[in-house]
Amino acid sequence: MKLPRRRFLHLAAGAAALPTVSRIAMAQTYPSRPITMVVPFVPGGATDVIARTMAERMRVSLGQPVIVENVSGAGGTIGVGRVAHAAPDGYTLSIGHWSTHVVNGAIYPLQYDLLDSFEPILLITSNLYLVLARRTMPATNLKELIAWLKANPDKASAGTAGAGSPQHVGGVFFQNATGTRFQFVPYRGGAPMMQDLVAGQIDITVDDPTNSLPHIRAGAIKAYAVTAKTRLAAWPDIPTVDEAGLPGFYYSRWHALWAPKGTPKDVIAKLNAAAVDALANANVRTRLADLAQEIFPREQQTPDALGAYHKAEIEKWWPMIKAANIKAE
Repeated sequence: MKLPRRRFLHLAAGAAALPTVSRIAMAQTYPSRPITMVVPFVPGGATDVIARTMAERMRVSLGQPVIVENVSGAGGTIGVGRVAHAAPDGYTLSIGHWSTHVVNGAIYPLQYDLLDSFEPILLITSNLYLVLARRTMPATNLKELIAWLKANPDKASAGTAGAGSPQHVGGVFFQNATGTRFQFVPYRGGAPMMQDLVAGQIDITVDDPTNSLPHIRAGAIKAYAVTAKTRLAAWPDIPTVDEAGLPGFYYSRWHALWAPKGTPKDVIAKLNAAAVDALANANVRTRLADLAQEIFPREQQTPDALGAYHKAEIEKWWPMIKAANIKAE
């Protein structure tokens, strides 16, 4: 049966509008079921604890459970890849950090794009690093350490938690910034590396405070500087790199939250609001502080801020990593 032209055009226009209407309806009813937050590592690590801390509080704002799912393997690329290929409906989120969403793009052949496969939600926290050495290192401050390394080229050993780890990339950054040369010694993780630093089997490393502060307090290792503009609240006696004589040597492992590319803006806004609320909660702030995590300022807790920060970090670190020929093990 042939339809009158006016009725045909009316039906066609209505059909064309359906995708827009359905997207609006989805945004208005979101969330209507539990949300999954994918942690690309095994349970128990810092990223896992941060995810569970955020998820528990975000549930209050969203009115739905936020379930943390651990999808580990290949340096975090499997878990991140799962979210990259998930439906862009706001029900599958990626929590990750500097290694998973910056470094991995320079050392792994990824099946997704770290910028173009995701929608930014917000920056969560920053984990500063410390320039450390064995207790018997003769240098008493950072300037003396750099002078000692220059006087002993290729003789010192720097511990890392493996190729492309924060200690490895941080060590390369330190070499570039100071004009020093030393040998990298890879370990199967941060704990065995720290054991050897305490034992004096290696000379130096750049490591995170959660791993090193107990040994610093015990006098088992030396801490020369915090790789940030401000001192570490948990141990304010350690000077910043600016104060210690290496200005601009800023280095941190930051955490953030993303959704798959194409997730509606209204859904992103709801997720952002829930995460901002979580970061303002006193219990959440205390728990993150206990992990030596520093929450980003409120003005940086926006999707645009994460997008710009993420892009700038890739532009900063990829050339350095590739020039050092760092490859995934």
